[in-house]
Amino acid sequence: MRFVKGHGTENDFVILPDPEGELELPTTLVAAMCDRRAGIGADGVLHVVRTKHSPEVADLADDAEWFMDYRNADGSLGEMCGNGTRVFARYLVDMGLALPGEFGVATRAGVKRVRLAETGDVSVEMGRPQVLGRSHTSVSGHEYEGLHVDMGNPHLACVIGDPVTQLDLGRQPAFDPERFPSGVNIELLNPVGPRRVVMRVFERGSGETRSCGTGAVASAVAAAHQAGESTGTWAVEVRGGTVTVTLDEHTSHLAGPAVLVASGELNL
Repeated sequence: MRFVKGHGTENDFVILPDPEGELELPTTLVAAMCDRRAGIGADGVLHVVRTKHSPEVADLADDAEWFMDYRNADGSLGEMCGNGTRVFARYLVDMGLALPGEFGVATRAGVKRVRLAETGDVSVEMGRPQVLGRSHTSVSGHEYEGLHVDMGNPHLACVIGDPVTQLDLGRQPAFDPERFPSGVNIELLNPVGPRRVVMRVFERGSGETRSCGTGAVASAVAAAHQAGESTGTWAVEVRGGTVTVTLDEHTSHLAGPAVLVASGELNL
């Protein structure tokens, strides 16, 4: 099984090319690939399939040739991954499977439009964030309140006063299972300047990651909400670098670097 390794602000992925959709990916195999000691090591898997060959999204084939079948590090299915979509787009262009410029990528959260800039950055239209109320989390005995933001996947984005750099995210933060029956990605953030925040994230199915694209957008939404705003461009500093989130009245965009770093053959 051939693979490519890539990352977007150190949110890293194993990319599996499978144009005809012939690979079987049981959760145990995905988890083994993502294991950082016994496998390749990654936050998730990007399974590259032609949209027309994937029954769950075949109706999107007219709008996007390729489907990003995203799997979390524990093997569970993911609806959407912002950084994953950007790395997926970089892979398609670098492998000659898509032309540079703008094109669509099919995901379980619909078709996302991506664009590759001359600077090397990749941007993706993330859709309009949906704010669905407030909820709370607990980290190391500290309670934090935040916004429930739907980005095609669920987020709880908390603007907090405690320095996020000092938090222990080595274990799952508590959350309300009635509000989030399928789990939730939890972002904790500090505003550090005009339209600039520092964020850490615990992703369901993966644990703490060094970046999260949908989480960056959810964090920008929460920071904007606290500032009494709903639009604008925000810099989101994550442990793996900085991404840019643009909010307007109709949609949101995520931009940042996406690189491929290795390729090989999987022997698991």
